Amino acid sequence: MRENQDKQNKIILKLLKDKSVMKQNVFNNTIDVFKLIKEILRERADELGDNAKKIDKRLGIEFKDHSAQSMNIKIAGDVLDFFMHTNVFEFENTHPMFKTGYIKENSLNSYCGIIHVYNFLSDSYKYNRLNDLGYLIARIFINQEKKFFIETKTQIGHKYMNFSDEPINKDVLSEIINELIIFAIMFDLYTPPYDAVRQVSVYELQEKQSSSALRTGKRLGYFGRDTDSGTSDEFNLL
Repeated sequence: MRENQDKQNKIILKLLKDKSVMKQNVFNNTIDVFKLIKEILRERADELGDNAKKIDKRLGIEFKDHSAQSMNIKIAGDVLDFFMHTNVFEFENTHPMFKTGYIKENSLNSYCGIIHVYNFLSDSYKYNRLNDLGYLIARIFINQEKKFFIETKTQIGHKYMNFSDEPINKDVLSEIINELIIFAIMFDLYTPPYDAVRQVSVYELQEKQSSSALRTGKRLGYFGRDTDSGTSDEFNLL
């Protein structure tokens, strides 16, 4: 019995050394990247804000730091919300990354922290429309070596669809953020199909004065047109 417990103890200590330490490293790297994104967003807000006011005083650019895991930047009629998950994730073994030499060489490199980027309408926050939908426009994955890849609908996704050769840096993050801002501005609010909005309750109309009940989203009523899985890219303010 004692011999078996000793073996189990060695296994536990090895897992702590190899796996738990790795996850701590991933978490710390994700925090570092999130802090760097905050720095970039502040700089972008200052620079774009000054130039935008010269174009039109109504063009508001504003950065808000909500917490260690949450922040956003308002770009005129759009908001980009950045959320850092506090956990570390592994991928299913069917993911294409497991066919790469990088992961085959060290399988622990597949574990990642995740930073989500959602696009909301500025008016959703301005008028407290809690039923409004936002859309996931990017996920940034960071591993124990601070190497990264992204999932996104933007053009830059093709450039960074696999783990980078070098650790992520400020220049690369700035490029990604600029691309996300461009995408959000160009991602227009569509008029919902008539049948999607032809019914409304008395409650919704009565609550309309508070701007909180009638749901708005850039692709509201066009479920399935943006993704194969329908509403998987949508995120409610609640």
